[in-house]
Parts: sequence; structure tokens; C-alpha cells
Amino acid sequence: MEFLIKGARVIDPGNLDGRADILIKDGIICQVVLGEESVAPDSKGRFRIIDAFGKIAVPGLIDMHVHLREPGQEHKETIRSGCAAAAHGGVTSVCAMPNTDPVNDDPRVTGFILEKARQAKSVRVYPVAAITRGLCGEELCEYRKLKDAGAVALSDDGRPVMNSRLMRNALEAAKEAGLPVISHCEDIHLAEGGLMNEGAVAARMGFTGIPNVAESIMVERDISLSELTGQPVHIAHVSTMESVRAVRTAKERGVPVTAETAPHYFTLTHEAVELYGTNAKMNPPLRGERDRDAVIEGLMDGTIDVIATDHAPHSIVEKNMDFRDAPNGIIGLETSLSLSLRLVQEGLLTWVQLVEKMSKNPARILGIETGLNAGRPADITIIDPQRRYMMNVDSFMSMGRNTPFHGWNATGKAVMTVVGGMIVYRDRQFTGESTG
Repeated sequence: MEFLIKGARVIDPGNLDGRADILIKDGIICQVVLGEESVAPDSKGRFRIIDAFGKIAVPGLIDMHVHLREPGQEHKETIRSGCAAAAHGGVTSVCAMPNTDPVNDDPRVTGFILEKARQAKSVRVYPVAAITRGLCGEELCEYRKLKDAGAVALSDDGRPVMNSRLMRNALEAAKEAGLPVISHCEDIHLAEGGLMNEGAVAARMGFTGIPNVAESIMVERDISLSELTGQPVHIAHVSTMESVRAVRTAKERGVPVTAETAPHYFTLTHEAVELYGTNAKMNPPLRGERDRDAVIEGLMDGTIDVIATDHAPHSIVEKNMDFRDAPNGIIGLETSLSLSLRLVQEGLLTWVQLVEKMSKNPARILGIETGLNAGRPADITIIDPQRRYMMNVDSFMSMGRNTPFHGWNATGKAVMTVVGGMIVYRDRQFTGESTG
């Protein structure tokens, strides 16, 4: 059955921006027609028509920083539930971080993740393999074998590679294998014992703080190693003013560095810890107001290339522990788009910039095919920019409930997620389908 998305504003940065019809057949975009001219399906059979007038259709969102927890931590999340959460949030592709149990440092684990994703029949899953065996920072993995098994990038996310010589070797080996490196930038000695951002709030709450320099000093190091080796490095979850400045300066002198941040770093500050407790505990921690402003500025001027979630589900029991003992991280797949749309609504980003940071740039960095051209796989997110709703964890598809955004009112939401021509999510209020 052919599938027609009709009348949406179609935004594909560098390609098109305007009202258009999109015709899909056999999972592939067959035709995109701008303006008032209507697509004429060539099938003699029946086809579905999705009335998308007033909606925005974009290349499927790509979240390049997600913890799916499987294998080994299925009480937090499974690949199936994580994929369902992604679809619910308008995300068509996720990159699964390697800190599973066992760690994704072996082609057999990579294959397991891909098989579970195939069984889920939902969004695309791209495994990220470990830089070092067991994430221990001592011995490099076999990158070519991991790439052949399906890994698209390398990261020890959750832990830094503290040994600078080993990180240099990793970048050189990754360059030979043709895999990008995603770096968790943290000096564990400077961060040791820290529970939240170093500052007045931590002092008031009686907690040891983590200084900004614990992140930025490692950002500077990995920029220097990228410059030395010529291997691109992607800086994960940027949270500080100093890190933004370091990435900006590096880009100005031509270093092949890219960077991401997460919605919580441009939405909240460390003041949120007093309001939300362990649901505002994460690593890197929420920072101060000047850091939040710097992250937004970095998004606006292109210093920060990507908005990713660092989706980190935990069980209710784990997050209900004392703040000192509770694990770091919050869920984000089902809140990311709505929170990011606030930047558009406030005039800080354009729609094109938002789509670049949530789809086009992640695809470019990872070498993933994307776009709404004829002949491309039909991975499409349809957004209703006027859809008002309340974020409610009881309606989430993720097994995690650990978010500070429960109960927040939002405007703008994904109402349909299409992966390979298959509708994997549809908002119950999104009506207007007919059969031609």
C-alpha cells in the first residue's frame, strides 16, 4: 500500500523548506512535490493519505546518545521498551551506548543488540562499541571487528579514558578503522567524591561539588589529541561554559571536533537539585546559570552541533535511594523534542537549526543516511508545533520514570514517527487519515 503524507511544511536543511506532499512506497520516499501541485500515486490499488496540514515533517530524529541497558540491566530498560520510547518521542534512530553487562566490547554483544532491535520492529538501533575492554581504560578493543559486526562509533561513555597515551592510540586506531570517537570528558580525580555541581547550592545542601574544570580540562585534552592525530572527536554531553569556549576555539582553528549537549543542560540549572532531588542527579551535573546560557549560545552559533538525550533509565527503587547513593542520569527520549522546541518558541533557534541538531548533524557525524529526497529510506518525524500536553511519566513507553520534567506543560510534540515507511508511533489526537 502506498502511503502519502499530504500538506505538511517539510523541512530538510540544505534541501527544502516548504509545504509539500511526500509519497512513500515499499519503505522508500518515491516523490516529494513542493507547493500546491499534488502527488499522484501510480498504484491502481488503495493507498493511505495522512492529512498533515499545519504539521511539520522532518527527516527522522536521530539520538546519538542513549542507554538501552540491555543486555544485563533489563530491570531498567530493554531494547524493546527503549525503542518504543524513542518512537513515542519522534526519534527514528538511536545510538546505544556500550555500558551494558556484558560491555559492548565484543562483536557478539554488538550482534545481540542488533538482533534484539530487529525483533522489536521499531526504530533503528546503531550500537556504539567500547573504546577499551570492559570500559576499564587499559586495553583497546578490536575496532575493525566491532565495525564489521555493526558498530557505528566508539565510546567509553560513563567513564573517561584517563590515560592520554592510550587515548591517542585509540584515536589513531579509530581513524584506521573509520569509526568516530565519542568522548566522555571527565577528570575522575577532580570529580572524585562529587555529587553535584560545585557551588552555592552544593554548599547549602552539604554535598561535595564537581568543578567545571573536571569536564573542560578533558575537553581541552581530547581537542589537542584530535588535532595531533587528525581523527575527529565528538564531545559528549557538554555542560560548562569553559567546554563551549574550548570547542568554539578549536573549530575556529580547524580541529575536527564536534559536540553535543542535552536538553537538561539548556533547560535547568543546579538549583533544580533542591526541587527534584535524585531526578536531577546526573553526570556531568547540572551547572550554573552562566553555563546554561553558554550552552544555549553554543547551540545558537553552531559551536554545539547536536542535541542528544543521554537517556539513562533507572528503576524507581534505585532513584529513591539517598542522594549520595542514587545513580546518575535521567530519561529523555520522550521529553527531548518538546524541551528543545522551547528554544524555537523563544526565538533562540530556527526550525532549520533545530532539525540540523536533532537529525542532520548526528547523521553526518555518524555516517548515517538521512534526508527527504526521493530514493531515501522513509524515516520521517511529523511534529505538531501547536500540540499542548502535560509530560506524564505514566504515559511513557520507557520503563524509566526518573525525570524532573514530570508534570511540565509543553507545546509542540511528535505526532507520528515513520521508520522505513512503517508507522511505529501515532499520537491518538492526530486524526485525518483516509484511504485513496
